[in-house]
Amino acid sequence: MSQQRSRTSNWDSPRWQGVTRNYDAADVERLRGTVRIEYSLARAGAEKFWRLLHSEQHIPALGALTGNQAVEMAQAGLKAIYLSGWQVAADANLGGQMYPDQSLYPANSVPSVVRAINNALMRADQIAHADGHDSIDWMLPIVADAEAGFGGTLNAFELMKSMIEAGAAAVHFEDQLSSAKKCGHMGGKVLVPTREAVQKLVAARLASDVLDVPTILIARTDANAAQLITSDCDPLDTPFLTGERTIEGFFTFSGGIDAAIARGLAYAPYADMLWCETSEPNIAEARKFATAIHEQFPGKLLAYNCSPSFHWKAKLSQAEISEFQQELAGMGYRFQFVTLAGFHALNLSTFELAHEYARTGMSAYSRLQQREFELAERYGYGAVKHQKFVGTGYFDDLANTIAGGKTSICALPGSTEEEQFDEAASVVEADSDCVIPVSGD
Repeated sequence: MSQQRSRTSNWDSPRWQGVTRNYDAADVERLRGTVRIEYSLARAGAEKFWRLLHSEQHIPALGALTGNQAVEMAQAGLKAIYLSGWQVAADANLGGQMYPDQSLYPANSVPSVVRAINNALMRADQIAHADGHDSIDWMLPIVADAEAGFGGTLNAFELMKSMIEAGAAAVHFEDQLSSAKKCGHMGGKVLVPTREAVQKLVAARLASDVLDVPTILIARTDANAAQLITSDCDPLDTPFLTGERTIEGFFTFSGGIDAAIARGLAYAPYADMLWCETSEPNIAEARKFATAIHEQFPGKLLAYNCSPSFHWKAKLSQAEISEFQQELAGMGYRFQFVTLAGFHALNLSTFELAHEYARTGMSAYSRLQQREFELAERYGYGAVKHQKFVGTGYFDDLANTIAGGKTSICALPGSTEEEQFDEAASVVEADSDCVIPVSGD
């Protein structure tokens, strides 16, 4: 019992300053059970992300769709990964379908992608470390999308547990009705009452406490653009009710930035960070939200979705786009991310290659390859040597170690990659300990 009690005794530490729990340590101890499991990836990621949030002016991130994209982001110098439920719905869910962002996919899909991304980052770390190259921190914290929790408070509790078990560093929950959930930039959004959204945040925090991981909990509100709400039961929502009902029985809701602020203020005690979903890149609106939150909760961390749903050039000048993130950072928006970057980058690059390949054949692919060689030479881009990138050299090293330094079946020596790409970039092959058999061995 003393060991269990010590695991909740740090609630008075600076990490939990400004965080409200409506349960106590005894509740957590009772719900934990007697089996202690260490969630090392989630803990390390959460602690790293928390340090970055308090040491960086802001953390820029891109949405990753695959583990390979996450590896490229790490090598390119980003310090965190965003994992969008939209992208998982579109092309990475366990249902094997292409879906819009309406919570149509299985609820364990995002944790599955979190696990896949962490596995890819760990493999990159293993490859680099085996080669003696430890200059890159591959294990970027993953900020994962829990949508509206895929149900009620118990669903939110279980989903948070799954995120932590998969190694997520931070998780965000939004205040939409799960069964009618929409992308933040779609119409027809239905909010749940403020008190229900708060309960889901409590459930998520309780899950992280039960698993003993300091996961960063992000509360997102979609109240800015929402026009419907499930119930009029919460007095906090009353100022924004219009008195009408829809055919489904929902109450109409005026929404707007004031509604988003009201919800942000209600969520602030229960979350580590707040996110107000917006319909355009609007500095004045962002400032109004940040100012209102910080008047009551000084220093509260904020997140901002630099969404690809915005037509950036139509809304802002080039100078405004260039300065946009620095301005947000000055208001306290410490985490800024492009949710669907992986989706758009993957589709655009594939279409461009396919379009040119259909017309010019191998000349198109050769141009892509030459671009890879250029980036490899200039920035150390690794995927041009695709065998090495996914770990062929690492598993050669493994096989050689198992065989006591005497094996003839290593994969990289004698490969076309070694023969033809060696001049472009050479790392693993020159140091290989694998034995190439000769006559008489």
